[in-house]
Amino acid sequence: MVPAGKALGFYYEGNDWFCNAGLPSDLTIVIDEVNFHLHKFPLLSRSGKIEKLIKETQNNDNDNDKDKGTRFITLNEIPGGADGFMVAVKFCYGVPVELTPRNIVMVYCLAEYLEMIDVYGDDNLFSKAENYFHKNVLKKWKDCMVALQSCETFVTKADDLKIICKCLNAMSTMVCTDSSLFGWPMMMYGRLQSPGGSILWNGIDTGARIQSPESDWWFDDASCLGVALFERFVKTLEARGIPPEKLTGAIMYYCGKHLHGLGRWQGAQITKTKLIANFSTKSDTIDQRFLLETIVELLPQTKGKSICRFLLGLLRVGLILGVNAKCQDSLERRIGMQLDLAKLDGLMIPSYSDSDTLYNTECVERIINYSLTCEETGSILSPSFVPSSNVSKLVDSYMAEIASDVNLKPEKLLSLAQALPESSRSLNDGLYRAVDIYFEAHPWLSEKEKEHLCHVIDCKKLSIDACAHVSQNNRLPLRFVLQVLFFEQFHMKTALSDCLNMLNSENTPTGPMAVVPHGSAMASQIDGWVSLVRENQGLRVDMERMMARVHELEEELGKMRLELKRLS
Repeated sequence: MVPAGKALGFYYEGNDWFCNAGLPSDLTIVIDEVNFHLHKFPLLSRSGKIEKLIKETQNNDNDNDKDKGTRFITLNEIPGGADGFMVAVKFCYGVPVELTPRNIVMVYCLAEYLEMIDVYGDDNLFSKAENYFHKNVLKKWKDCMVALQSCETFVTKADDLKIICKCLNAMSTMVCTDSSLFGWPMMMYGRLQSPGGSILWNGIDTGARIQSPESDWWFDDASCLGVALFERFVKTLEARGIPPEKLTGAIMYYCGKHLHGLGRWQGAQITKTKLIANFSTKSDTIDQRFLLETIVELLPQTKGKSICRFLLGLLRVGLILGVNAKCQDSLERRIGMQLDLAKLDGLMIPSYSDSDTLYNTECVERIINYSLTCEETGSILSPSFVPSSNVSKLVDSYMAEIASDVNLKPEKLLSLAQALPESSRSLNDGLYRAVDIYFEAHPWLSEKEKEHLCHVIDCKKLSIDACAHVSQNNRLPLRFVLQVLFFEQFHMKTALSDCLNMLNSENTPTGPMAVVPHGSAMASQIDGWVSLVRENQGLRVDMERMMARVHELEEELGKMRLELKRLS
């Protein structure tokens, strides 16, 4: 009995909990080295597990109790530990217990563990927790999110009781369902919404509008979940038929919040306002490599400029973290499927290995090869994808950027240049520029090595400006320069012949409505071609003189060598 005028309560001394019921304790329960000095009857009448454990101790012939009539019981792996058990103890002693979204999962699992079901007393703790969970928590987004977060501590028990599954289903329903179907007031906001649709605070109209389910209002709240629960939430939404673009947006938001180093490669800044406050996150404790590998498997098959940039950012971070080969290959394939949407800065992936080169050219070459495979197989992401001018310009620009790396081997640049088929380039000016930059950064290359690199350039696909630059470029091998000049002269002769034919046809119209070029315009065009031909002939004369001078120098060098040999 509790002493008159004194309410029943509990107090803590050292590592021991005591009840001020006024009766000596006849039951001691040990949890995590904390001793609870309690009484048998209140617990026996509510908990089936404790009843069974007491009977086991009574049947034990070797009774080790310190005091006569006192039983000692140890409970291991109890949900909530000593603090959680105190909630059950108070309930057994008739002390009111407050259920909240933050403690409901712990109480739910604890009641199931202690077998506090209605067989051991009407309206027992398990039924109270179950009713509160279904009638209160599952009907409000905020409470459901808080309860789901608390499940991370009791994943196994919460799964056994279907708590996680029920929370995920309820939340996915709220995300997928049109808010207009809820009527007024919305269940997820309780009484915080005015008839006009704005949010109320202490009865005052704030003017803030509740966002519709078509927006991304739930992204920030979902990003507060751990990796495992977030993965299950996304899969639940996918099963509900949420558009892949919306799921991709949520995943990008989650990565931007938890994946370190991705911020600068995120397609858009994260400037969302939190709908629910006080959600604790532990991004610092998340295993970054596990997170990235999970996210890559979770990403839907979507395409877009922001998606491509996001994938390139994931690949860059993945190479730093050392993700597994499957994850890296998946990222490279996805990027290859939409390489026409990539930008140059995204492809500038540094080499994080022991390689001497500044950039990871092998990775980019694999991406290019995957883009060609995508074309051949007719990927569902880009059924009309071809190695467009965008892809060829991107690859040529990439080669021009990496060409200045003094440690880049000629074979690497050649392999990149040959990764795209010849038909993908209508002009070879970009390719020529990359090779020229490479020659400038590697002046020690032999004539043979330079000629080998120049083989990838199609002289017939160089513009007039590029041909003019070639004829004055002393970094190029002579054989290649002569070849370009030959094709340039051939094209100019052909163009001049065509112009003359068009001029001659001006005097012989084929009909009364025939339209012919204006004579002065045609003459101006011919004059331009003639001047180019003359300039080309002058350059050729200069080249012949230079070759003659080289021949003279070679003869002089030979004579000097013979003289040195004679003197020695």
